[in-house]
Amino acid sequence: MVNKDFFQALEDLEAEKGIKKEYFLDALQTALTSAYKKNYDEGRKIEVKLIPEKNTIKVIAYRDIVDVVEDPDTQISLEDAKLIKKTAKIGDTIAEEFSPKDFGRIAAGAAKQVITQKLREEERSLAYGELEGKIDTLITGIIRRIDADTIYLELAGTSIEGVLMSQDQIPGESYNLNDRIRVYIKKLRETAHGVQAVVSRTTPNFVRKLFELEVPEIQAGIVEIKSVAREAGSRTKIAIASKDPNVDALGACVGQKGVRVNNIVASLNGEKIDIVIYSDDVFEYIARALSPAKVVSVEIDEAAKKALVIVPDDKLSLAIGRSGLNVRLAARLTGWKIDVKSESKAAKTPEQTSTNLDDIGGLFDDINLD
Repeated sequence: MVNKDFFQALEDLEAEKGIKKEYFLDALQTALTSAYKKNYDEGRKIEVKLIPEKNTIKVIAYRDIVDVVEDPDTQISLEDAKLIKKTAKIGDTIAEEFSPKDFGRIAAGAAKQVITQKLREEERSLAYGELEGKIDTLITGIIRRIDADTIYLELAGTSIEGVLMSQDQIPGESYNLNDRIRVYIKKLRETAHGVQAVVSRTTPNFVRKLFELEVPEIQAGIVEIKSVAREAGSRTKIAIASKDPNVDALGACVGQKGVRVNNIVASLNGEKIDIVIYSDDVFEYIARALSPAKVVSVEIDEAAKKALVIVPDDKLSLAIGRSGLNVRLAARLTGWKIDVKSESKAAKTPEQTSTNLDDIGGLFDDINLD
C-alpha cells in the first residue's frame, strides 16, 4: 500500500532532528508486524516491510506448501500455491502480499510509539556522548532554576542539565539565578525527563581538579597529588610530591606571591587550604599532616594502622583543630587513625593517662576514616 504521509513524516523528522530515517526502519517494521497481529490475526505468519524509495508499506503473509492443509493460516496446498508461483513445490514457503483494511491508521499509531521511544534513546545516547568523556572534570554552569534545596544548571557547551543537590553545595554559599559557578561532574543519571549530570562543589576531587587546572606542573605530571582530605566550607588538606628533584612542589602549588593557591581559595569562597609535602616516611608524613601544629614525636602501631602523636601543651588545641577538624583531616589524608596527646599527658603513667580521652571530651578518640 502506498502511504506518502507516513514516509513524509520520517523525512520531516530527519530534517528536524538530524536523525537518518534508516535509524527507525528496523524498529518500525518490527512494531508494525506486532500491530498487525494484535489487531487482525495472531495466528498468521506475516511480515511488514517498509520501502521508503517507493513510499510503500508491504504486508506479506507466509504459508508452507503441504500435501494436506490442516491450518489455512499457515499452510497452503500445492495446487493453490502454483496459482501464485508456478515453480512452487512441497516443502517451500510461499509469500503473498495483501492490504489489510485500515492498516494505515494502525501503522501510524504504532509508528508514533516507536519513533517516540527511538528519539528518547537517541537523545540519551547523544547526551552520554556529550558528557561521558567529561565525567571527573570541572565545568562551568549557569544557575537556571532553584527548587527547594536543589539547584539546576545549564552546563556550558552541552544540552545537558546539571543537578547540584544540597549535599553537594558548599555550606554557607549563596546561589542566585543566572550565577555562573564551577562544578565537578560526578556521574550521569537517567530520569523520566532525560539524562542529567550530577555535579558537586563539596567532593575532594573538586579541589584536586582546581589544582590540576591552576598548576602547570601538575598538568605536566611533574608534581603529583598524593591525597586530598576535605570538609567543604571549612578546610582542605592536600598532599603533594615532586617527581623532579629540581622542582619545588610547594612553590609550584603556591605560585609567585601565592597567586595560584589564592586563586583556588577564591574559587572555594575562602576555604582554608593546607598544602602538605608527602613523605614515604610515615612518621614524617603524619607530623606534616597535622600542620600547622608542631609535633614532638610520633609513635605508630602498624598492625592497627594507628598513630600516637605527641605535641607541645600549648599546641594541643591547634593540632586538634576546632571540633577535631585538623586531626580528622590529617587522618583522612594519611590513611592512619590518629590519637593526639600533649607532652604533659603523655608523660603520665599508663594508669593516669588511660582516661585522658574522656578528660577532654573525646576529641582525641581514634579518628574513624569512614
